[in-house]
Amino acid sequence: VQLQASGGGLVQAGGSLRLSCGVSGPITSRYAMGWYRQAPGKDREFVAATSRSDGTSYYADSVQGRFSVSKDNAKNTVYMQMNRLKPEDTAIYYCVVNPYGLATLRLQRGGDVFGQGTLVTVSS
Repeated sequence: VQLQASGGGLVQAGGSLRLSCGVSGPITSRYAMGWYRQAPGKDREFVAATSRSDGTSYYADSVQGRFSVSKDNAKNTVYMQMNRLKPEDTAIYYCVVNPYGLATLRLQRGGDVFGQGTLVTVSS
């Protein structure tokens, strides 16, 4: 399984960006798809994820209400719409899939497959 993320860039605080991540390779409906991020000097953290089967989604508290994760199963693509961006959202964003499902991905219990990151910079 390989992942290719795109959509990062520079945006002013309050602005919006949409990240996309195409997944190539065999994945099943049990997979979860989502995003982590890593800010400078910090550990990588969970941001948002969705179940490929029923679209159930989870969000980190820090992005709840501002970010929205979605998927297109036909295109094997996961998206994340990021609104009302803040300078503290500045990070490298990594798309991720997990064959064991949403809970495993969200709780970092193993099996994550990460793509290359895409840089999001939010200026104040």
